Order: sequence, then structure tokens, then C-alpha cells
Amino acid sequence: MLSKIKALSAALALTLGSQLSLANLENQAITDAVQRGMEISLKTKTVDQGWQDFTADMLMVLRNAQGQESVREVKMKTLEQLDDGDKSLTVFNKPRDVKGTAFLSYSHAVGADDQWLYLPSLKRVKRIASNNKSGPFMGSEFSFEDLSSFEIKKYSYNYLGEERLTGEFLQSSQVELDTYKVEQVPTDKASGYSKRIVWIDKDEYRIVKVEFYDRKKSLLKTLSYQDFKLYLGKYWRANTSKMVNHQTGKETELQWNNYNFQTGLAESDFSKNALKRGR
Repeated sequence: MLSKIKALSAALALTLGSQLSLANLENQAITDAVQRGMEISLKTKTVDQGWQDFTADMLMVLRNAQGQESVREVKMKTLEQLDDGDKSLTVFNKPRDVKGTAFLSYSHAVGADDQWLYLPSLKRVKRIASNNKSGPFMGSEFSFEDLSSFEIKKYSYNYLGEERLTGEFLQSSQVELDTYKVEQVPTDKASGYSKRIVWIDKDEYRIVKVEFYDRKKSLLKTLSYQDFKLYLGKYWRANTSKMVNHQTGKETELQWNNYNFQTGLAESDFSKNALKRGR
């Protein structure tokens, strides 16, 4: 009888030990995935530092579910902030009904971003409240939240593995792109997203695709970046970025051109007065 009890105790101890070892392995795998996801995401930011400032022209093409289009001409300038999020000023030049409308954004490394919208018809500046940043920006499929610079501390991370993107995504049957796939979960409870899944080019650490999931954890939008061009021998920019809303059938395409870097922009170019001047 005593020998049976000892044998049972030994078997129980072995089972518990195996379960603990398995749990430890699972916990380690989770920790490794979190660390790997953060490292890859951080690399996308560090490889794109040092450009100082840039200006660019942009066509914003809005398409409804029936394919009808409206086009807006936009001028954008951005000031890099190495110790905080970037500052940007977006000014609409055409058509006439939006001419002079301007958007000023101060992204922050931690905490809520500061954003303002100038409406020339009302001659007033409207501050965008933190709980309204999931709303659409100027009728597009981009939200105010989407217009902030990526900041590492505003997400938690999970590495999902590697994936090869094919010509169907890249719009070329001759092209394949090896990517890392990372889940990024916003830490801000006011975010309009439950998570986003990001595809990152393994060679250059460019973000090439992002899926956005709404608060109900359903796929909401997909953002794709295409036709990259290298500037100053170091900084990649996509000539085209397209946001598709899977729930409404609408999409917004941004067509970029005339990039100019290190133009000498200053803090004063990103003030509320500059917002009202619309330049």
C-alpha cells in the first residue's frame, strides 16, 4: 500500500512538474513575442530618424462605394521632434469649398496628442478632443488618430511571424516582398481601434500595410503603402497610400509628390497663427 502511495505521489509530482515546465515555456514564448514585436516596431522608427523636416504636395482622392471621386489639393509640412512626437501642418488649397482649411497636429511620445482644425468659413480654430479623434478627417477614410506620428510607448506588441506579400497586394505580378507581421494594441482607452496588424518590409523596415480593427474587434480598414522612393539616400516615402474601409466600401487615396527635406522649417511654422494663415 505504501509503495502504491509513493508511486502515485511520484506520478503526481511528475505531472505537476511537466505542467509547470509547459507553462513556463508558454510564458517565455509570450514574452519573446512581445519583445520581438517591440524591437521590430522600434526599428521602423529609428531607421527613419534625422530627416529634420519636409514639405510635400498631396492629392487626396475620395471614392464612395459607387466609385465616384472627389479630389482635394493639399500642402503638408512636418517638423521632426526627436524628444517627442512630430509636428505637422496640413493645408487644403482646392476645391474652393475647403480652401484655407488647415489642420495642426502635435504628436506626443506619451499622452494624448494636441490637434486643431481651422475652419475659414467660421474664422475659428477648433480643438479636436481626445475622445473625438476616431472621427473622420475632412470626410476621408483617415481618422484624426491616423494622422499622428507613430510613437512606441502608445502600443503593446505581439510578434505574429513572417509573411510574403505577393503581387496582388503590391500591384505587380513580378514582385514579392518578405515582411514581419506585428500586432500593435493601443494603450489609449480612447482609441477608436482595438488593435492594428502591421506588415513591415524585412529589408528596409518600411511599413507597407496596416489593418485596423474597430472596438468590436472587427476588421474596419486596410492601409497600403506603394511606390516607394528613397530620399537623401536614407529615407523612404510612399508616393501612394490608400485607406480602404471594408465596412462602408469607401476609400481614400493619397498621392504624394514634390517632397523636399531639410528646408529649414522652425517651431514658428507650426503655431496656431500659422494655422490661421493657412501656409
